[in-house]
Amino acid sequence: MARAPGMTDLQGDRAASRKVGALRSLGPFLAPYRAMVLGALAALTLTAAVSLMLPLAVRRVVDGFNSDTIALLDQYFGAALAIAAALALGTGLRYYLVTRLGERVVADIRRALFDRVLGQSPAFYEKILTGEVLSRLTTDTTLILSVIGSSVSVALRNVLLLIGGMGFLLWTSPKLTGLVLLIVPVVIVPIIVMGRRLRRLSRDNQDWIAASSGTAAEALQAAQTVQAFTHETRTRAAFADVTEKSYISAKQRIATRALMTIIVIFLVFAGIVGVLWIGAHDVRDGAMSPGELVQFVIYAVMVAGAVGALSEIWGELQRAAGATERLVELLETRDAIEDPVAPRTLPRPVRGEISFEGLAFTYPARPDRSALAGVDLRLRPGETVALVGPSGAGKTTMLQLLMRFYDPQAGRITLDGIDLREMTRDEFRSALALVPQDPVIFATSARENIRFGRPDASDAEVEAAARAAAAHDFLTALPEGYDTFLGERGVMLSGGQKQRVAIARAILRDAPVLLLDEATSALDAESERAVQQAVERLGEGRTVLVVAHRLATVKRADRIVVFDQGRIVAQGRHEDLVAEGGLYARLARLQFTDGNI
Repeated sequence: MARAPGMTDLQGDRAASRKVGALRSLGPFLAPYRAMVLGALAALTLTAAVSLMLPLAVRRVVDGFNSDTIALLDQYFGAALAIAAALALGTGLRYYLVTRLGERVVADIRRALFDRVLGQSPAFYEKILTGEVLSRLTTDTTLILSVIGSSVSVALRNVLLLIGGMGFLLWTSPKLTGLVLLIVPVVIVPIIVMGRRLRRLSRDNQDWIAASSGTAAEALQAAQTVQAFTHETRTRAAFADVTEKSYISAKQRIATRALMTIIVIFLVFAGIVGVLWIGAHDVRDGAMSPGELVQFVIYAVMVAGAVGALSEIWGELQRAAGATERLVELLETRDAIEDPVAPRTLPRPVRGEISFEGLAFTYPARPDRSALAGVDLRLRPGETVALVGPSGAGKTTMLQLLMRFYDPQAGRITLDGIDLREMTRDEFRSALALVPQDPVIFATSARENIRFGRPDASDAEVEAAARAAAAHDFLTALPEGYDTFLGERGVMLSGGQKQRVAIARAILRDAPVLLLDEATSALDAESERAVQQAVERLGEGRTVLVVAHRLATVKRADRIVVFDQGRIVAQGRHEDLVAEGGLYARLARLQFTDGNI
């Protein structure tokens, strides 16, 4: 189950040495909040300027001890207090604006990312695990929140302090400042060298976190299967393995960053101690006043602290740059299925005439095997057509193409004479109601699960749809009736009950075209008969396309189309196909053991 970094196509396309410049991709998300950005920058500049003024006030205070004027000394202390007040106010304002900006931008990124991946076709999820997408949606955006809400503002503030501090150092003592500048290259070299390694380790760490999330999601979604096959130990071991690799990657990143911090801080402060030693001799020789030395010391500490903070923040920025790359990859991923620039609209009311013309299709994940080859089929408005045949013959693929989850490599599909590719997906899908082979039940009430078919439906309409799908009796028997919470993936319901809820949802949608993919496969004989009667009533005046293995459910279809190896091999009514003695007759003999075929 474990997936190493680079396993997915999206991850594999990444450059191995992207730089912090990737954070520029956040620009479009910051653009709508220019006023907040400018306010934060103003507050940040104010706090930096006030911080740079503080050593001047301290110098005045220190040298003021030698002054004979008490009033002047009081003014110096008052000025220092005013500077401290301005610093507190500016810092609080900066924190409020920057943190609020970070939360707002990350919320926008998460929404944009979710909007993007939700509309992706199934081919997208053949290349990436859902858990990896969720990791990017949560872990990666949290890193960006940390950067926008803290690291960037702290970095900018320290840049201002570094530049301003160096200017004041030069003004205070050019001699001592020259000695300080000799230290800078010694500090910069380990930042550059170790920063490259840190960037790569940060990237690997984020990939392993995504792999861990994907492995966990895959196992938890199949928890019952894992338990049924007593696979818990192996699954735990697989998750432990990928989690341990994530930890090892994080440990290497942390160790590299810690070592870089140790080296930088030691070199900076060792240099400052040496410079101060020289400065102390200048004070003793009368070349500078005690206040000037104290001022120089404070500015030197300020500059050293800024360099140390920047070296630490650099690692955060690199991690965020990696996270930004991962998010941008998803946001810029082009779906294989796209809506037309100038879409056409379906004429109303929709008649439900469907035409499959010369279809040829191969699944992206199985390019060496053709799923459909040269399929031509037309459904007249109001006709019920059943697709039958062995597993893998192409029946469900027909529904997948009709829903435009995929596009055929050749041929076209039309609804009421209009090519599906000439309409938006929302336009033609609004005319379709699907009951999938594996019904999806959401973690909400039974009522809301059925109402998913038509969100504006009344409670009475929801219950009428449930009655038509033979679901009313078991739903009213639940602890809170229709308002009972069904749990994740409908764990409170049996397979047959889930299918009836899905059928009720399709009935409520009241679409002119009904698609049934093995819709009654999980029902007992009594429920199947009730649902079949409901479907027959629902199918009156509608076009119905049924995929079925159980031939008893399609005996009354207007037309039965037999598929084999991606081709139509026969079509007609039940009795005619049985009389022909082909594949359908053989399937019928296998299923109808009582000989009544």
